[in-house]
Amino acid sequence: MKKTIKLITGLALLTFLSTQVFADPPKKTTTSTAASSLAVVEAFQNVFRSVSETMLPSVVEVDITETKTVQDPFSNFSFPFGDFFGYGNNDKDGSEKNDGKRQYEQSGLGSGVIVRRTGNTLYVLTNNHVAGSATKISIKLNDGREFEGKLVGADSRIDIALVSFESSDASIPVAKLGDSDKVQPGDICMAFGAPLGYSQSVTQGIISATGRSESHMSSISDYIQTDAAINQGNSGGPLVNIYGEVVGINTWIASSSGGSVGLGFAIPINNIKDSIDSFIKNGKLTYGWVGVSLLDVTKDYKNELGVADYEGAFAVEVFTNSPAFKGGIKPGDFIIELNDKKVKSVNQLVRDVGNLKVGTTAKFTVVRGGKVIAPLIVKVEERAKENEIQNSKMWPGFIATPLSEEVKKQLGVTDKKLKGVVVSNVEEKSPAASLRLQSGDIITAVNGRSVSNLAEFYAELANANKSVNFDIYSNGGTVTTGTFRF
Repeated sequence: MKKTIKLITGLALLTFLSTQVFADPPKKTTTSTAASSLAVVEAFQNVFRSVSETMLPSVVEVDITETKTVQDPFSNFSFPFGDFFGYGNNDKDGSEKNDGKRQYEQSGLGSGVIVRRTGNTLYVLTNNHVAGSATKISIKLNDGREFEGKLVGADSRIDIALVSFESSDASIPVAKLGDSDKVQPGDICMAFGAPLGYSQSVTQGIISATGRSESHMSSISDYIQTDAAINQGNSGGPLVNIYGEVVGINTWIASSSGGSVGLGFAIPINNIKDSIDSFIKNGKLTYGWVGVSLLDVTKDYKNELGVADYEGAFAVEVFTNSPAFKGGIKPGDFIIELNDKKVKSVNQLVRDVGNLKVGTTAKFTVVRGGKVIAPLIVKVEERAKENEIQNSKMWPGFIATPLSEEVKKQLGVTDKKLKGVVVSNVEEKSPAASLRLQSGDIITAVNGRSVSNLAEFYAELANANKSVNFDIYSNGGTVTTGTFRF
């Protein structure tokens, strides 16, 4: 309570003095104005001290050991005097293994923050790339005490992990989680952690941007960008606002040198809150799945598709055994709303679908053939593992692209009147592959009905009932593929 009062007092003093000092035009410096200006700076400093004093006892260093397996470069050599150099790879019983592999232990460290207590069990939130593969975990507190840690759960997609340790000391504080949806560019923030092993470090900066989700980043999170110094070892530590609340978990940096250049990124805490419960209850995260492959498309692509006036995500393929297929979503649909929320981008839709609860229903609004279709009701299922997602169910198994004059030149097509769409990105073992389609093929008809552009192609594909075949342009004529039944 005292810390909270101290923090609020510092902020109030800062606001009051800032008004008094800067409300009038600058005057000649006097002893009294200099003292008042110093009081403003001291109030500002007191805020940082209060936040640090509040947060540091909840921030931990996470020391880990991983067991790595590598190919032994000497596995094919024979040593006449035995394993003199120690390169042998023996089982615990001493018998030699000849698989050519060796194991070794590798140490590393990161940061974390205590986010929950249940009895004598305290839970530390950190990154998956810090603790997700650890065989040994040690948690070091601000006061130097160390505890053996245990991995509760980890998830590589969002790059978070939850670690627990046991202590009967009720004075170990739990950090307060803030609302990352309220974070705005320009907000003052502080980053805590153990950069380069310098434990319990604090850096300060501002929020540089929010909603970072470019293609080279993970699509499952929209990152907070900050210029607060973040270096190796800061991973897993908290990004904190001026109220002493955790608004993000520091995750990675953009740097050509490997050190901080003012481009640090944190996972918004609102993207993680539910994950804490999932880890504790199930030891893993469960993502919602509807079975749609989404694509970011260009302005020209949208024009030919007939959706230039809409923001959304393009459903380029739909799994035939998926909730989306059963709910009526078809390849070529342009998804513009999910549960009455506007879709702004593919990454946003991926995150929103992933956050849907398994077993619930979701309402989609799509544009198909120039018409808005709603609602399409889809029952959400649990996302399968990547190796369980079968290409044979991915319909149609390729991406149709516009047949422009430039593409005609690249394909060596001289017929200026030729209309259709071009096949690209054929998936192995997909329906398209089974029909012997190849990248560069030009589709001129679907089920015998001519198509001249993307809009017509996907409209006919949507009208196909249980079976489909394509007419493919070939040397001035057409060849009809076999029929695929779904």
